[in-house]
Amino acid sequence: MRVGVVARSDIGEAVELGKKIVDFLIENDVETFIDTPLTDELKEYKELSCELEDMNVDMVIAVGGDGTILRTQSFINKKKIPLFGINMGTVGFLTEIDPENALTAIGEVLKGNYFVEERTQLQVWHNKELHSALNEVVLMTRKPAKMLHIEIKVDDEVVEELRADGLIVATPSGSTAYSMSAGGPIVDPRVGAFIIVPICPFKLGARPTVVSNDSVIKVKLLREGKKAIAVIDGQFEEEINYMDEIIFKKAENNAYFVRLTTDFYRKVREKLTKGGISS
Repeated sequence: MRVGVVARSDIGEAVELGKKIVDFLIENDVETFIDTPLTDELKEYKELSCELEDMNVDMVIAVGGDGTILRTQSFINKKKIPLFGINMGTVGFLTEIDPENALTAIGEVLKGNYFVEERTQLQVWHNKELHSALNEVVLMTRKPAKMLHIEIKVDDEVVEELRADGLIVATPSGSTAYSMSAGGPIVDPRVGAFIIVPICPFKLGARPTVVSNDSVIKVKLLREGKKAIAVIDGQFEEEINYMDEIIFKKAENNAYFVRLTTDFYRKVREKLTKGGISS
């Protein structure tokens, strides 16, 4: 097995755990590649350094929170490389294992005791194809305290026209992220759906909407002089102007995750108990 290792290099505990994981992999004769920012911290492994987008591996172990997972996925997208997430963040819905169980869990994976879960992604177009989103795309104003005037279409049928602080278009994976905080439903990752959630709409009847992931969603800005930005998974930004249309549909490429268990609802119960606040 060829394994890549990624970790948040700005968090000492993540770097330390990353080193333990690298040592464990090497001791088990696993061909190991380390993301360049991590080898900048672990200089003794400089010869194992590899740019994330250049990794040709069977699995990537990512040490961090959901942000680390989203960043890593954006680089390995279209390669069908499964991710194994070690949670060093606050909630970490996309991660699989807590730090104290990391080496034991990796040992189980090396023995073949795991399965690969596929997650739907959202493809985004604005004049051209943009990055795909694993969690969500957030449409918001450039200036704080300003509202957007938005038209939403699903399969060319107008669903809603409204003024709001913004709009979220999320996948089931993203239903437990910003979408949930804005009042959207939690959606099982196995459901073929996308969620459309207005952010603070100035219209009592504007509610979150769940649509088929075979649908094409189109969002247009209707107010002249207003600009918006589309933020893709918190990683990439695209400016949207008056009468511009941004289009969403199911991406051809899924994201892949190494899993040891199938207990999605237990994770939801446990992770939402503290509301994302670390003890």
